[in-house]
Amino acid sequence: MDTESSNTSDCDHEIKNIEWISSKDFKVEAGERQIRRYMDTWDIKHPGWQYSIRFLQEQEQEFKKQFHYRVQWSIPTQTAPIPRATACVYFIIEISTIKPNTLPVDVHFLIESNRSKHIPGRTRFREKWLRDVLESKTLLMDTIDF
Repeated sequence: MDTESSNTSDCDHEIKNIEWISSKDFKVEAGERQIRRYMDTWDIKHPGWQYSIRFLQEQEQEFKKQFHYRVQWSIPTQTAPIPRATACVYFIIEISTIKPNTLPVDVHFLIESNRSKHIPGRTRFREKWLRDVLESKTLLMDTIDF
């Protein structure tokens, strides 16, 4: 099953998720594919959004391994194919070294310039978060004289 509803109280919108890969089957490339599948469930209205995913690093911690990814979003146009600003979403996929490896990986994500931790299946993604990052960067750039 690709999408599941775990909570509909978030403004009466379905919070979608995917079935995440088990820890034993995890590879960096599989993590990227899963992130793409998960982002496909997001309700993004503007048709011009484009993104690229980059694996950043693997971190060993006491009882888990973390795999960090950056998803860089922008809205290129024909008149501005290189956008003035981008908005990043940082995904962290965690693999427990103490839980059974048949359990799914743990996943959370953060929006650039925001400290809130979002968990797939518990948080409904809002396109506005990306637009807010782009807008704040554009406003900042407008105040700087080169």
